[in-house]
Amino acid sequence: MWIAPERRSLSRWAVPGVVLGAGVVVGAVLAADGRSGTALAALAALAGYAAYLAYRRNEPALPLSESFGSGTRARAHLRAAAMTGDVLTVAVVGGLTVQALRGADISAYVWLAAVAGVTYLLSALLGGRGI
Repeated sequence: MWIAPERRSLSRWAVPGVVLGAGVVVGAVLAADGRSGTALAALAALAGYAAYLAYRRNEPALPLSESFGSGTRARAHLRAAAMTGDVLTVAVVGGLTVQALRGADISAYVWLAAVAGVTYLLSALLGGRGI
């Protein structure tokens, strides 16, 4: 018996879906303007951010780590670190999208988005292994 039917709803996919849809729209606008390389970079950044949001949608709580101690201080530190990462990710992806639509150079934002994505991917894959 499933006691939490709200967990099965499609609304949990709404934000990742909107971000992915925005990536497709931004990519199409840039491609129509003849900037296919920028279109692919913007689409990749927004698709990666959508994947990040989809991956984290089932996250019940932040795991505690011995490196942060224990108790309330550890939870506060982990939440602050997670919030900082989330805000910086939104700023980088948003900056990349705005600069791409303006026709400006996006290489700095692409590198920052790539570093953020690779760092998160590696930490998610290797974080549970005690490495």
